Amino acid sequence: MTQLPLTFSAEVSAAKAKGQPIVALESTIITHGMPYPQNLEVAREVEAVVRASGAIPATIAVMAGRIHIGLDDAQLQTLAETPPEEVMKLSRADLSACLVQGRTGATTVAATMICAALAGIRVFATGGIGGVHRGAESSFDISADLQELSLTPVSVVAAGAKAILDLPKTLEVLETLGVPVIAFGQDALPAFWSRDSGLAAPLRMDDAAQIAAAAEMRRTLGLTGGQLVVNPIPFDAEIPRSTMIPVVEQALEEAESRQISAKAVTPFLLQRIFELTEGRSLDANIALVLNNARLAAAIAAAHAA
Repeated sequence: MTQLPLTFSAEVSAAKAKGQPIVALESTIITHGMPYPQNLEVAREVEAVVRASGAIPATIAVMAGRIHIGLDDAQLQTLAETPPEEVMKLSRADLSACLVQGRTGATTVAATMICAALAGIRVFATGGIGGVHRGAESSFDISADLQELSLTPVSVVAAGAKAILDLPKTLEVLETLGVPVIAFGQDALPAFWSRDSGLAAPLRMDDAAQIAAAAEMRRTLGLTGGQLVVNPIPFDAEIPRSTMIPVVEQALEEAESRQISAKAVTPFLLQRIFELTEGRSLDANIALVLNNARLAAAIAAAHAA
């Protein structure tokens, strides 16, 4: 068997040798989520929160034909400064192509899960997952993140799926795929910027150790796939659902009137929502990522214990 093309940072290598908890982090938030230098500042802040919460961060990216599990500060800086058009946005479909072509690639939720599992990392913190897009009954636009959650044994801590998606259909697909959707500390399913989507969460757990134990039990039972842990945004950073729904609807109408489609839709919608909320959506996004990093670190610590 060919040796896996994994390169571990010194910090992650030391953590693995000592059995310390490790939290995987994606890299698309750095390359495609926000402009430089804010992207670098946020990446450093998320890593700092993971460390302060008792775990070791492992930001994952592809560079020069290798999957890097953990980036040092110089690599973070290089990635943050690279123009988005020069970085592949990687999912399951194009991860191997990026590696053999020696290109730079930033990992989405699906690709981060794959790389984390290859590296033996059980927990991954992100902002929000992809899901079923509105109008998917005709476009068939469904994120690969959902299928990955049914295949790869990693617990993904997110603030839910973005409110621009069709949340009821996203839940239905996750149920069909057998993915546990666990709301942390509440009965309602959060919707990224908002604590309550108006939908009930299929499962609720109030303790990080219990979430880790559920993942261990899935492994014991031989069940494939991971868990989606939906962690509501902190109260003081929330944009209530009543405020977000009109904003999202306006952005969707504008996208349709301008005939924006395929991969251009999500970036357009997020930028338009940023403008319509006068920057509040980005502030909320940063707050929820940090919040998810804290919970992921607690879950990773429970696994390590």
